[in-house]
Amino acid sequence: MNGAIFFSSKYGSTAQYANWISEQTGLPVFDTKDANADPAQYDFLVLGSPIIYYKAMNRKWVKKNLASIENKPVIFFTVSGAPSGAKLDGWIADCLPAQFLSQIKHVALRGRQIPEELSWSDGLMLKIGALKNRDPEVRKQELEGFDFMDKSSIEPIIKLVQQYQSGETASFKEVETSQVTPK
Repeated sequence: MNGAIFFSSKYGSTAQYANWISEQTGLPVFDTKDANADPAQYDFLVLGSPIIYYKAMNRKWVKKNLASIENKPVIFFTVSGAPSGAKLDGWIADCLPAQFLSQIKHVALRGRQIPEELSWSDGLMLKIGALKNRDPEVRKQELEGFDFMDKSSIEPIIKLVQQYQSGETASFKEVETSQVTPK
């Protein structure tokens, strides 16, 4: 099976992960802004998106390309400050089509946030969100920034890609993913 990586990125963390995945797997990598990149040409996809304001940044691209990616295996990785879990799965379920969610293997990756690099509006929204956050550790991270980027965290994605490439899609027992349940 041949596959490709399609990603959206705002501040570079998702692009970095997409490039690391490409280096490890040999898959071609495309920014979703590239109008010449056609997901219909591939048997499986690795889609990457940051979570911005509780939504997947590539949600419009997914909806636009849904007919091309429907019924294909999809490894969907998200990048944010939030760890994997019900909260992140809920954000994803709220913004993406149910038929898309039913076909993905989701891998949550932690990103990087450097306050000085944020746009004025993103910085302001982050400060407002931090002030409302009841968790003091997360509030501190939101205000001061964080760097959770870790190349080794792509290992579940690499294993899934290798299984798809070899045609072993029947069992994913060794790979830690979450199943996002449509709402």
